[in-house]
Amino acid sequence: MFPKPRPALTPNTYEYETLPLVKPTGFREYDARWLFEKEINLMGMQALGMGIGTLIHERGVRPDIVVGHDFRGYSASIKMAVVNGLLAAGVNVHDIGLALSPMAYFAQFALDVPAVAMITASHNDNGWTGVKMGIDRPLTFGPDEMGRLKEIVLDAAFDLKGGGSYKFVDGFADIYFKELTDRAKLKKPIKVVAACGNGTAGAFAPKILEALGAEVIPLDAELDHTFPRYNPNPEDMKMLHALRDKVLEVGADVGLGFDGDGDRCGVVDNEGEEIFADKVGVMLARDISALHPNSQFVVDVKSTGLFNTDPVLQANGAKTDYFKTGHSYIKRRVTELDAIVGFEKSGHYFFNKPIGRGYDDGLVSAIAILDMLDRNPDKSMADLRRDLPKTWGSPTMSPKCADEVKYDVVDRVVARFKEMHGAGEKIAGQSITDLITVNGIRVVSEDGTWGLVRASSNKPELVVVVESPASEARLHEMFKAVDAVLRENPEVGEYNQTL
Repeated sequence: MFPKPRPALTPNTYEYETLPLVKPTGFREYDARWLFEKEINLMGMQALGMGIGTLIHERGVRPDIVVGHDFRGYSASIKMAVVNGLLAAGVNVHDIGLALSPMAYFAQFALDVPAVAMITASHNDNGWTGVKMGIDRPLTFGPDEMGRLKEIVLDAAFDLKGGGSYKFVDGFADIYFKELTDRAKLKKPIKVVAACGNGTAGAFAPKILEALGAEVIPLDAELDHTFPRYNPNPEDMKMLHALRDKVLEVGADVGLGFDGDGDRCGVVDNEGEEIFADKVGVMLARDISALHPNSQFVVDVKSTGLFNTDPVLQANGAKTDYFKTGHSYIKRRVTELDAIVGFEKSGHYFFNKPIGRGYDDGLVSAIAILDMLDRNPDKSMADLRRDLPKTWGSPTMSPKCADEVKYDVVDRVVARFKEMHGAGEKIAGQSITDLITVNGIRVVSEDGTWGLVRASSNKPELVVVVESPASEARLHEMFKAVDAVLRENPEVGEYNQTL
């Protein structure tokens, strides 16, 4: 019998080395995230592997799984602990080694393997680890699968039939390289700064973009799991500022920034303007809907209102569905609606056929941006940005809030805004015209200015986003009003960044 996981253990003790540590809050809405050694140990990761294997058999899925790991000092050892658990549960493991998350998703198709477990903490700071999982390509786990996996692991309800096998897939990076580059080259050599934050993308992004005919200037592309300059996160203003500075220094046409596991892409234009990913999504939607009239798009609730109001998208017959934030949610919605693309403000883009395979890949997103520039030879990235109707938007801002209470806090905030709406109270000096509660709450005022509050799905934080089509002053007014409601809850801490 494998021991039942403990929610807390003290490191450097006998118990820590002989019992699995698995903090329950690590099971998030659609993937798993823990602080390694503080919230989970290697035996805990082995238990997770046993749980994934048990769930595979329980769901009647063929017991074959792709595994890979990102570039962190501890990811390879964590992967092998998960592999041990999978083998004990009778699963055949196909190990693609060091990889981007989209490489693991692609491997499900290329190797004809139904399941995936990618060891990555994505954009989280060093110290974090996690797993992105799926058993129904191109989808990844949602709340139902995560809830069942949590039950199996925490109850140690494993089916350890044994008989699994291990195979290392040598040279899989070359197969992925061919998948993205076996196509027509760009008509003109677009000058690109490729920022990788010393994360996993540095091993793959520059050479793939170069093979497509781009002139590539790598930035922090050397692999270094200490992340010496900044965390590889294209929503982090520190990374975007570094990218901006390099773009201006070398006179690049565009700057592209990749996150720690390569499934997201951030953008800086040729004038050094940092374009939030939802605005880039509108630009891409314009380009794609011109090629494919009446296109269906999916976007998350953090995204700009332009997807509904942009006159070019309206003229092209484009339709947009606003849905829950989260890569698993948007991925599923794209599949359900057979949308051509799903866009998240975080930079996850889900290109479906005929462009992609339905999962999020930062390099496929980067290539779509280069193709858009290639199709508009008379316009720069800044020109395409200026063509959009003007709105003022915030970055994603995240005040600290413990995992154990963050959903309760959001429920209170939702109730407070509903109470204000019902009583005819104003928000930032204007009437509340709409409350969207598909994911947290998005409160909209008369002039279209809105503010969003939701719980982060992968960190002990809340998420706050504001946008105004009216003015920068209205943007700040809405932020102050939303923050005032948040401050009614003492559990809400300091922001990681603000306006």
